Amino acid sequence: MSQVNELASAVSEVLIDEETLHGRIAELGAQIADDYRGEDLLLIGVLKGAIFFMADLMRSIDIPCEVDFMAISSYGAGIDSSGVVRILKDLDVSIEGRNVLVVEDIIDSGLTLSYLLRNLEAREPASLEVCALLTKPERRENDVSCRYVGFEIPNRFVIGYGLDFAERYRNLPFVGVLRDELAAQAEDTV
Repeated sequence: MSQVNELASAVSEVLIDEETLHGRIAELGAQIADDYRGEDLLLIGVLKGAIFFMADLMRSIDIPCEVDFMAISSYGAGIDSSGVVRILKDLDVSIEGRNVLVVEDIIDSGLTLSYLLRNLEAREPASLEVCALLTKPERRENDVSCRYVGFEIPNRFVIGYGLDFAERYRNLPFVGVLRDELAAQAEDTV
């Protein structure tokens, strides 16, 4: 079995194919560039999931911008947020007085992002907005504002293109739905 087939065997269906992903990301990059033209823009990627999205998004933004990363955790090895948010890696630069765009892979319940935005707002940026590749509106527990959204998706556990299940499957070139059997195994171990 090839590595791609082995990876893809964890997927019950492809939700967003590679071509559709890249097309939408190019549109988001153009919109962000237009909105921030002439501004000082700092992109903050939320590790680890947003790495693929952020790299492609930056290549689609045709204005100068800087990048930094934060690592936060609220999931552990399960498939649902634990509700406890921890900062594992903080920013290397000050965001005071800067235009900040948080780049997220997915907004699910909104608990983690809500915490992150409160934390960043306290650092007094000039502006603070969010760009998310995916959002699940029906799962939202916290009302978080997202200026740029790639795709709204149904309440399914998705993997690929940076999204993981127990740190695996991030390297799939598409967004797919995790097979029910794997999701059930995760629920049994939590």
